[in-house]
Amino acid sequence: MLNARKKIVKEKGAAPTALEDEVAKALFDIEVSPSSDIKAELRDVVICSAKEVEVGKSGAAVVVHMPFRVWKTVKKIQGRLIRELEKKFNKRSVVLVANRTILDLNFKRKGLKVRPRSRTLTSVHESILEDVVGPTEIVGKRTRISVDGTKLLKVYLDPKDKDKENVENKLSTYAAVYKKLTNKE
Repeated sequence: MLNARKKIVKEKGAAPTALEDEVAKALFDIEVSPSSDIKAELRDVVICSAKEVEVGKSGAAVVVHMPFRVWKTVKKIQGRLIRELEKKFNKRSVVLVANRTILDLNFKRKGLKVRPRSRTLTSVHESILEDVVGPTEIVGKRTRISVDGTKLLKVYLDPKDKDKENVENKLSTYAAVYKKLTNKE
């Protein structure tokens, strides 16, 4: 358990929750298992936090937040890592998301001269959407504005990935997690 604790990076004084401990232990187990093919890549991977999101009738999804610094290595092994974590958490889907920072329009107070485009609200929400849909790629987006003014974002995923990783079954999970993280539909 002590070595699994090293997989969690939190602010000073913040204690990890039971779910975060469970995710860290699962990551550590995958890393030390001799049959794992993603063993070397998992050495640097740590988590910031983990939350459970209710997904309608299908149960729950575990949203795991990773620091942005390790996201590049996680992106390479995302499909295999999700598959391994879903074996550990039976009946629950796993979604990996990078921890990103949004700077508001008062960014000059924080001592910055220019706000990077990657820190805007729109850019961060688009990046979160790409993270949530996982190893599948987004090929198109449409925003539908209804008569009463509500916006609905339709996302078209890569049709080549339809048979891979049961994407059809996870569509409701993707929608619920994105709505929870960004308050958008």
